[in-house]
Amino acid sequence: MLENWIKPQIPEEEELDERLHAARSKLSVLQMQIKEHGLPVLVLFEGWGTAGKGSVLGKVIKNIDPRFFKVATMDEPTEEERRKPFLYRYFVKIPAKGKLEFLDSGWMDEVVKDVLHDKIGEKEYKKKIESVKRFERQLTDNGYLVMKFFFQISRKEQKKRIEVLKENKDTRWRVSGDEDWQNKHYDKCMHVFDRYLNDTNSPADPWYIVDAKNRKWAELQVLETLVSGIETALKNSNLAVPLLQNVFPLEKIPKLSEISLDKELSEEEYKKELKNLQSKLSELHNKLYRQKIPVVIAYEGWDAAGKGGNIKRITGALDPRGFEVHPIASPLPNEKARHYLWRFWNRLPKTGHIAIFDRTWYGRVMVERLEGFCSENEWQRAYNEINEFEKELSDWGAVIIKFWVQIDKDTQLARFEERQNTPEKQWKITDEDWRNREKWDLYETAVNEMLKKTNTTYAPWHVLESNDKKYARIKALKIVIDAIEAALDK
Repeated sequence: MLENWIKPQIPEEEELDERLHAARSKLSVLQMQIKEHGLPVLVLFEGWGTAGKGSVLGKVIKNIDPRFFKVATMDEPTEEERRKPFLYRYFVKIPAKGKLEFLDSGWMDEVVKDVLHDKIGEKEYKKKIESVKRFERQLTDNGYLVMKFFFQISRKEQKKRIEVLKENKDTRWRVSGDEDWQNKHYDKCMHVFDRYLNDTNSPADPWYIVDAKNRKWAELQVLETLVSGIETALKNSNLAVPLLQNVFPLEKIPKLSEISLDKELSEEEYKKELKNLQSKLSELHNKLYRQKIPVVIAYEGWDAAGKGGNIKRITGALDPRGFEVHPIASPLPNEKARHYLWRFWNRLPKTGHIAIFDRTWYGRVMVERLEGFCSENEWQRAYNEINEFEKELSDWGAVIIKFWVQIDKDTQLARFEERQNTPEKQWKITDEDWRNREKWDLYETAVNEMLKKTNTTYAPWHVLESNDKKYARIKALKIVIDAIEAALDK
């Protein structure tokens, strides 16, 4: 893109001023339509050092009510961020519906710097490009407007700006070693930038190259492109998104009705195995921390299936400083206003730690599907989006363990009645539990489809036969231990 880029012709000063005034006014009006339509807008500013990204950004946001936008400067990842997946620090920055988020540098800057300074090879580069493409596509598929600007200046212009900044003691601090390095290796940078732009350019979120030699002209290019993008997004907000074919390896898994639930353990066997397995898991947790391997354990299952007790037997073996349990309920307003995976990205563990989810992102294809909280297009699309999310975690090095806790309908009824008739357990039973029970067959159909479409080789499902809770607890401990041991042996 850059190597074949033809500079647009800069208009005369009078025309430039007229168009700037018109574009600023339009953006000022459009901000209210963004709010009313609930359109989330993510604007990424990338480009050469000293190209004027910050200057233009400062002028653009003057046309927007400060209550409707945020600006983030994405510097080098912090130590905490380095212990999370590559895209973590960007996903958590995505705006809520009706808001704008401006990023001064972002995932492009991080990737190209790693390439230029030989921190990643070709294989890792391609993996990150796929991650970026999935990330951007998921945002646009879920109603986000993603606008990506690259500020282009020549080697000569960059050198001139560097010298001007260095001459003034008040602006000298703005020149870091990065700008000098870029200018010295301009051709190499140009090649890497060009490749990245080509690799991540798509119709849904194309790159816009900004001729940044003239600051006022650069501002106009950004404003007019931004206004046009917002107007188009507002017109197309109700269009359905095509469903993508699954590209991830899946393994066969039996339907729930095919799973025998007569497996049991005696109290004596249970106590003996529990003690031994918890002791072993405790030892593994220490090794896990030392090797900085993250673990994500996801629990789904029928109401009253025994998820809580199962989780308790796992956490009972862990150092409390190294794990966190996330009980997932209905999304809060700030969570509902963003991509449905946002609240789970925010809860990911850092390396060496364990995150346990009591209910998960699979709510999208179960309760949200059946209760009409999302459209059919949205939940159908979610299978692939979830597989992509879990692929990100797997590529990061996480151990992913997914449990479906299975009981039969009669067992659920018996446990519901016990809860209802036992004062200290009544808090565990709600009207919603009874309503969900009436939809058992619909839920079973949804669960079978979920298991079939998301049972990937890198994040397989494990069904815990939980008519006998003791059996399910021991089975879960064994699966967790086996998965961690396999990761430690790699």
